[in-house]
Amino acid sequence: MPSLILEGGTFRPIFSAGVMDALLDNNIMFPYCIGVSAGITNGFSYLSKQKRRNLDILEQYRQDKRYLGISNYFRCKSLFGLDFVFDEIPNKLCPFDMDTFMNYEGKAVVGVTNAKTGETEYLDGKLIDDKCSMLRATCALPIFFPVIKIGENEYYDGGICDPIPIRKAIADGNEKHLIILTRPKSYRKSLSKNNIVASKLICKRYPKLKEPLLTRHIQYNKTVKFCEELEAQGKAIILRPSEEGAIESFEKDIDKLRAGYNHGYNLALENLEAIKSLFK
Repeated sequence: MPSLILEGGTFRPIFSAGVMDALLDNNIMFPYCIGVSAGITNGFSYLSKQKRRNLDILEQYRQDKRYLGISNYFRCKSLFGLDFVFDEIPNKLCPFDMDTFMNYEGKAVVGVTNAKTGETEYLDGKLIDDKCSMLRATCALPIFFPVIKIGENEYYDGGICDPIPIRKAIADGNEKHLIILTRPKSYRKSLSKNNIVASKLICKRYPKLKEPLLTRHIQYNKTVKFCEELEAQGKAIILRPSEEGAIESFEKDIDKLRAGYNHGYNLALENLEAIKSLFK
């Protein structure tokens, strides 16, 4: 069984959205989809077969302060307007097709980080509620989001501990993989100031998150290398933007976001036969 692996990255996964829309146009539906942060959030529109939905949302609301803006910190302690992004948009403004999503016959897996244990948990996407709580959780990068509660548990961004959940896909029995990364091949992660600040701000309340935040870059680079080894063995296809086609995490320019989407779409078409071979 082949899997679809989705890296996050705020607005960078608009590249991934382009790839997935090319898959939809060619009737390619992976039976297993796993990801974190904006990667899996965009992936839900693929599973609900809503082509262009991810791009439409950014084209309409990226510049809207209700979507992203400092004033949201006063309303919901987040740079993003949580209720606007995860409630008003999917339930009213750009409706998410829940029925089609629920009829998806495969498995959808959402990676989140348990704030108290400092470990990754993998949630069943089919258990999503109408407030998209698990998508809020997987996108909840410290500093930019508050901790997200689901039941008795508290969660942060799934990318903190497992930014490219390839090993989980393998553990679940998948033998071949389409891995969509959102950084160019030359990229290597280094310890960021945001992670240093986040580790200091939240370590008193969530001490087990300190090490994952400070070693996140090391784990990320190791995982990319592992993915590349799988590709060399013929067990995976990696699609990622070129140096010229890569966009920033908080890209503001709609034209650049649109170009990132088109880049992903065209790259998928160029690799269509190889992608189809994963199903053989």
